[in-house]
Amino acid sequence: MNAICLMIDRLHVGYVGAYGNAWCRTPSFDRLASQAMVFDHALIDSPSLEALYRSYWLGWHALCAEGPPEPRPSLAEQLGDAGVTTILMSDEPKLTRHPGAIDFQELIEIEPAWQAKTATRIEQTQLARCFMQIIQQVEAAREPFFLWCHLASLGATWDAPRNFREAYVEPGDPPPPESPEVPGQVLPPDHDPDVLLGAIQSYAGQVTLLDLCCGALLECLESTPAGRETLLALVSLRGFPLGEHGRVGPCDEPLFSELVHVPWMMRFPDGLGAARRSQRLIEPADLWASLLDCWQLPPPPSATACSLLPSLRQESCGERDRLCVRGPGGQRAIRTPAWYLRVAEEPELFVKPDDRWEVNNVTMRCREVSEHLLEALSQCQQAWGQPNPAGGCIRIPPLSNVLLHGLE
Repeated sequence: MNAICLMIDRLHVGYVGAYGNAWCRTPSFDRLASQAMVFDHALIDSPSLEALYRSYWLGWHALCAEGPPEPRPSLAEQLGDAGVTTILMSDEPKLTRHPGAIDFQELIEIEPAWQAKTATRIEQTQLARCFMQIIQQVEAAREPFFLWCHLASLGATWDAPRNFREAYVEPGDPPPPESPEVPGQVLPPDHDPDVLLGAIQSYAGQVTLLDLCCGALLECLESTPAGRETLLALVSLRGFPLGEHGRVGPCDEPLFSELVHVPWMMRFPDGLGAARRSQRLIEPADLWASLLDCWQLPPPPSATACSLLPSLRQESCGERDRLCVRGPGGQRAIRTPAWYLRVAEEPELFVKPDDRWEVNNVTMRCREVSEHLLEALSQCQQAWGQPNPAGGCIRIPPLSNVLLHGLE
């Protein structure tokens, strides 16, 4: 078996058709969803790339703030030792300088995105250049191979030809912006709604371009012998705020769903999990555990990581009752099936999954729930990442029915 991890930074979960968007056209993502298991509740554990990749490649949760409590081989090391050709491809310089990048047998650095104006043709765009190299690599790679592709361009340049963003302009709308620059700002209270609309139209056009490129990769996988034996995991590393909480683009990174809730689909060559949806709470380290499981390599003990393969096979497996997130400036958050608590200056509590974008803060009405979730979050901070002398994972108390299922 081969595997491709297509890690797309700054893909907003609300702009993918398979996750409920009917406005932004994503037929290739929808096609992939029909062939894959779609995970509805995937959250990142940190908006920091360094912490995220420690989770993806080593299985350590971001709440382990001081670094992993004990050394372990990375995902690329373990697969390489098992005879798998490991390749890292990225247009993000921060990732190619990450300490874990040296564990890959081959590193392909794609020139970072820079464009003074939008492209006139699709093949001139950063996304098209990246996907052409990915497809060439799939066609030439020695099997079995593991290809990790990190694509930064959704957060680096919006260089799709102008007609892509113009496709989302309605009669009476002002023209969309000309620039390929990606915005990143806190919106003032008196912001111009047309400026926000232009950013949304430009982003939607860029997602449409991404979808078109993903379609070319799917055709490659379906038409080549190596591709037909390849697992494809499509995951967004971080979302992209588009005005939901007064931000556009990356700035101070508040831990709301537009940033931390991400698309996650896994397409297996044998059709495992195809056209199904999972309501499991999942996090970055689960991809690490799942990939090791695919190659039948036992993962080292982890406080949080869990292979997704048993649930894909519809085998009995324990359900996770919480996800935790660590953000900049001391921010923390905890998600259960029924609640989402964000802790910044003051705790903010939201009902899940109903309040998708955290519009209604119910902390004042549900103080006891907030207090119990704060306690559960503190327990995770104290326990996760600490080595257990007896082996395995340090146990934390299970959550109450109210925290799992909400108020009756």
